[in-house]
Amino acid sequence: MAFYFYLFSALTLCLILLVFNITFGLPIIIGIPFAVSKQSRVRRIVELAKELSGEPASRQALDLGSGDGRYVVALAQAGWQAQGVEINPFLVWLTKWKIWRAKLKAKAFVQRANFWQTDLSSYDVIVLFGVFYVMARLEKKMLAELKPGTIVICNHYQFPNWPALKQEKDIFIYKR
Repeated sequence: MAFYFYLFSALTLCLILLVFNITFGLPIIIGIPFAVSKQSRVRRIVELAKELSGEPASRQALDLGSGDGRYVVALAQAGWQAQGVEINPFLVWLTKWKIWRAKLKAKAFVQRANFWQTDLSSYDVIVLFGVFYVMARLEKKMLAELKPGTIVICNHYQFPNWPALKQEKDIFIYKR
């Protein structure tokens, strides 16, 4: 009896570790790991987006690699049609729950997807928390897909060749 208990415990632990590695490890390999932004940073980035892109009514905003959805919710609360793209299924679920809790279903949406396969051409504002090893590739994708006038706000890391329109400490703002 004790043998089966230990076997069941070991298999359960292996399953939990497998799910954890797929949920949080895979995004590190194929994209950007999850990192949390402080609420003060979220508010400032939303303010900058509003200042630079004009009135958000009927405009489209995207959080690329939306994590726990704090930018999606904040952008929707500020008036944008906000969308998030996130590969981690747990974080997609968490964002959907935050959208539901904030009663923003008509203004906010998140989808489970790899942002490398996401078409960026319809957005007016794009927010991202990048990491140094993807910024050059992401810059090429942005320059190829964005419509003229699109505002891109990068939290912490800058694009290597695209000159920033504005910079506030480690927030970099670009305009296509």
